[in-house]
Amino acid sequence: MAVITPKLVQTKIYKTGQTRGADDDVIYQNRVGRNSTVLIPFREFEKCKVAPTLNGVYENGYIVLISPEDYFNEDIRKSLSKHKLILGENLLVFYETRLQWNTYKPLKKWQPASSRKSPLGGQYVARVPATTSEDDNKIIHGFNTSKMKGAGIRVYEYADMETIKSCKIQLEYLFWSCKDVNELIKESGMDEDAVKKRIAKITYDAESKGLADKKKLVEARILDKDGYTICPLCLKHISAKGFCARIQQAEGRDVPDLTVTEVSLFHIRELRTGEFNHKPYNLGWGHHHCNVVVKDAGIDATLEWMREVIARNDGQ
Repeated sequence: MAVITPKLVQTKIYKTGQTRGADDDVIYQNRVGRNSTVLIPFREFEKCKVAPTLNGVYENGYIVLISPEDYFNEDIRKSLSKHKLILGENLLVFYETRLQWNTYKPLKKWQPASSRKSPLGGQYVARVPATTSEDDNKIIHGFNTSKMKGAGIRVYEYADMETIKSCKIQLEYLFWSCKDVNELIKESGMDEDAVKKRIAKITYDAESKGLADKKKLVEARILDKDGYTICPLCLKHISAKGFCARIQQAEGRDVPDLTVTEVSLFHIRELRTGEFNHKPYNLGWGHHHCNVVVKDAGIDATLEWMREVIARNDGQ
């Protein structure tokens, strides 16, 4: 069977529908779909209670996490009903520090939560790190079994399934828009006729779903004025070959199993609580190192910082 889209590109596009990694010591699930159960901090509930699509409903529901300080504050606890928040149904007390655990012990009748759907099977969840004290081992209660690891995803990573699908179509459309894509096709020995059909299909899907608006893509720093895919930060052309090339490692610090490629997913407007920025026209392909520089600060803030750095160095 002829290879159409390079496997590394397929994998990279597939992974854009997943959340970032998370280890066992945190409350979040590790690399699951962006439409999974959402975890909303109580203090951010008003910002996040309404989902961006599906008439404001999260596809797999949400769980609100409230700190023990807030829950055991009588005035705050009385206000929960106003928000339609019920402990054990859509609300959990979340212990994160040793001080919280020692000061606001879970009530005797409480159980660690065990379900992402209401009822939650308990009233609290804990992720308290160990300390240097011999008796202060880490405390991990709730959502810590192999089948139920992690309570949900970060609310700002959420997107419903249809949005995820649209993003994948647009991102593949952008891959085929790389300036050197024809070089990759020839060098990889790909079936050129099959590739033409694939490009035609993705282009049709993108255009019919309103995902190929060149003006919007240019304004978002995703394409240049000639229609070629660029890095949103440095504005250089993204190489199709870069999707398949591992990043160059520093001599003496290289590792044999590196899986990071030169190109990675880039959010134009950064992910942040209160916004839902995993969506079409806010996703592009960027250089790995450019992505590392931007981190969670966003492009505008990063460019301003870079200008300041250059100005200070020019004055030396």
